[in-house]
Amino acid sequence: MKKDVDVIAEVLAEVLSEMGAMKPKAEEKISGADGFTIPLGISNRHIHLSPEDLETCFGPGYKLTPTKDLSQPGQYACDETMLVCGPKGAIEKVRILGPVRKNSQVELLAGDSFKLGINPPLRLSGDTAGSAAVTLVGPKGSVSLTEGAIVAKRHIHMTEKDAEVYGVKDGQIVSLEIPGERGGIITNVIIRANDKSKLDCHIDVEEANALGITAATKARIIK
Repeated sequence: MKKDVDVIAEVLAEVLSEMGAMKPKAEEKISGADGFTIPLGISNRHIHLSPEDLETCFGPGYKLTPTKDLSQPGQYACDETMLVCGPKGAIEKVRILGPVRKNSQVELLAGDSFKLGINPPLRLSGDTAGSAAVTLVGPKGSVSLTEGAIVAKRHIHMTEKDAEVYGVKDGQIVSLEIPGERGGIITNVIIRANDKSKLDCHIDVEEANALGITAATKARIIK
């Protein structure tokens, strides 16, 4: 008869074996042996308009003209551009992204603050309360936003299923490892997980240039 300790060891081994079979292996969960699987989308300064501000600046009944689909479902770059004005200067031909939103918003680069003479806070898109004021000029009129200008925080869009695969959750702050000669570790990257998203990390042009990032670069999540 086997000793009790041997029996317990066998049972424990069987349980652990079954648990291992149920749990996906790392390479099954995330394709890419090195883990560099997060695509990087490079974002330039851009504008989101409300329906009211669109009509004020472009005319009654005006509809945006989509020219290119973006990484996130239902979002697109438009043919239309605007002049963005601040107390010290202006930036021409800032692209509008569609579709229209409830509130107008301008996502700027950090360096734009010097030219415009404003101090846009670092925020997630949509979080514009108390942000910088700016004026938008279109072909038919202009609007002066009392708030709405921000510098976008870097973030990763993903579905809830993606979040399970990567072992993260909506709102979690992670770091990203960027490969390449100018690569490095960037911190304070926010997970934005919902089923309307597609896997893509959004960083701006300044960040991409500093780290030698191209459209082909992929990053690795560090928790």
